[in-house]
Amino acid sequence: MGANSSSISELPENEYLKKLSGAEPISENDPFWNQLLSFSFTTPTNSADLKLLEEATVSVCRSLVEKNPRTGNLGSLIKVFLSRTKELKISAECQNHIFIWQAHNALFIICSLLKVFISQMSEEELQLHFTYEEKAPGSYGTECEDLIEELLCCLIQLIVEIPLLDITYSISLEAVTTLIVFLSCQLFHKEILRESIIHRYLMQGRCLPYTSRLVKTLLYNFIRQERSPPPGTHVFQQQTDGGGLLYGIASGVATGLWTVFTLGGVGSKPTPQLEQCSPLANQSLLLLLVLANLTDAPDTPNPYRQAIMSFKNTQDSTAISSSNPHAFQINFNSLYTALCEQQKSDQATLLLYMLLHQNCNMRTYVLARTDIENLVLPILEILYHVEERNSHHVYMALIILLILTEDDGFNRSIHEVILKNITWYAERVLTEISLGSLLILVVIRTIQYNMTRTRDKYLHTNCLAALANMSAQFRSLHQYAAQRIISLFSLLSKKHNKVLEQATQTLRGSLGSNESPLPDYAQDLNVIEEVIRMMLEIINSCLTNSLHHNPNLVYALLYKRDLFEQFRTHPSFQDIMQNIDLVISFFSSRLEQAGAELSVERVLEIIKQGAVALPKDRLRKFPELKFKYVEEEQPEEFFIPYVWSLVYNSAVALYWNPHDIQLFTMDSG
Repeated sequence: MGANSSSISELPENEYLKKLSGAEPISENDPFWNQLLSFSFTTPTNSADLKLLEEATVSVCRSLVEKNPRTGNLGSLIKVFLSRTKELKISAECQNHIFIWQAHNALFIICSLLKVFISQMSEEELQLHFTYEEKAPGSYGTECEDLIEELLCCLIQLIVEIPLLDITYSISLEAVTTLIVFLSCQLFHKEILRESIIHRYLMQGRCLPYTSRLVKTLLYNFIRQERSPPPGTHVFQQQTDGGGLLYGIASGVATGLWTVFTLGGVGSKPTPQLEQCSPLANQSLLLLLVLANLTDAPDTPNPYRQAIMSFKNTQDSTAISSSNPHAFQINFNSLYTALCEQQKSDQATLLLYMLLHQNCNMRTYVLARTDIENLVLPILEILYHVEERNSHHVYMALIILLILTEDDGFNRSIHEVILKNITWYAERVLTEISLGSLLILVVIRTIQYNMTRTRDKYLHTNCLAALANMSAQFRSLHQYAAQRIISLFSLLSKKHNKVLEQATQTLRGSLGSNESPLPDYAQDLNVIEEVIRMMLEIINSCLTNSLHHNPNLVYALLYKRDLFEQFRTHPSFQDIMQNIDLVISFFSSRLEQAGAELSVERVLEIIKQGAVALPKDRLRKFPELKFKYVEEEQPEEFFIPYVWSLVYNSAVALYWNPHDIQLFTMDSG
């Protein structure tokens, strides 16, 4: 980018970038830095623009990697940035655009360089690049050995201390992005990193005291969803009164040698995607998830996870335990509202899962809300649109439901919430239905989708566990929900008969032959019979605990009574079939006594009367169905690749070459 040039293709020939990556050391006091950092730039926000930028600057980055051991120019650039951040808070308060503008530009260059360095070398090599000085070729001294820690600490201070204004939005976003880049070394390792230089700096030493403030700030960034100000807001606007020496240098360089270098153009219209979201909120959430899922150090548990596990509501007047130095308070109402509104993204669903699973204060608060439908409905939408979601997002949504259904109060309250006109449910017009009945419909639909498509036993198990947890509290089930419960049993019954028939035919055909071994139909039958047993237990649990509350389920049971005949004498189901058989016989008898040609309304009336008349002691009691979500051993093997796939796919202003990624395959990411 020479004089009066703003083409990306000319970046490799830009004299300032060539000097930065050249063979000559540049002192941190050199006027060069004012010239280098005086450019106007709209941060790229899509992978296409980022790819163009990376390809245009790759030669500059490679040259710096090669020359930096002799020049120490990377360290000089970082020191220039560190010196400028010392007065950043005052600059924000005084609306000093130029100072903030140049500090942002310095951090943008550092972040761009770091991304290349981290993708091409080990952490040990990266650490060496931070220690090189300009004294002599290849030499390095002691005073710079903690430059990484100093930069990390500075970035955290910038995030937690600089007020979020239009003029500071870009540098706050860049600080969050740079921390993500520092942690991105995980992307370039197939194995989970359990020991890392960067992790150690962030979890110990000078960064540690900022843990709770950083987590709190990132959460508030997510809560506030502050939209990006118009492009160019942080750029110094020319004034009529001249402005002094720094203004003369900056404006002269910006309008001359560097001109206005943008990919979208300063002042250009933001994309529709950016109009609808907050880049800072998105990036802050991704950083929070990365930090929370760092592996524990051998002698130190992850402090960021501890902070997430222990924070309390601002309305909670009880003292924060001194045993947890990372605990803090945050407004639960604001956090709950943000979680309800943002569930369309994987990362917001993952945050909700973490809070419900790990923070008992937040879980108690959520379960006590009287507007729980605001949270549950977005989760049900995720499951309903299972075809459009990735499997991890579906799993998280399902586990959230499982955690919620562990609470009896939740299971009761969802049947008291009446919903009107659920427009996204397309199979049937639902003008009025309880939240509980809708939840049952969506979970059953997920099971049926899984049976015909993915055939994932883990998904089946969690769906059935959620239904089982709710079954004793089923109340006033919608007729369609009751029908779908029996329809699912019908589908399982047909599948059972089909596998049984295949096994029988194969066995007959193989008698006397010496062909290959038989398919393992026994295993298939065992799996199906486990699911059938579970469905029978769910129906039985509802009948024994809330028969009089569910005439529609009894009606559906009687309408499809023939389905259950084959299981009455089956050794795997005899015990659980006793109650179901008793209910069918009892109500069938009452209907026969009432005569033929009964209307639906009359049948339901007879069922309601019969439910009162049926002696409860005639129904055999079984142990209560209760399933609790338990995280698998070594959960980091699942969560760390998942979180980094979200960063790879969702982060604003970050692009990595897919061929360099080692942590996950690109089709799974």
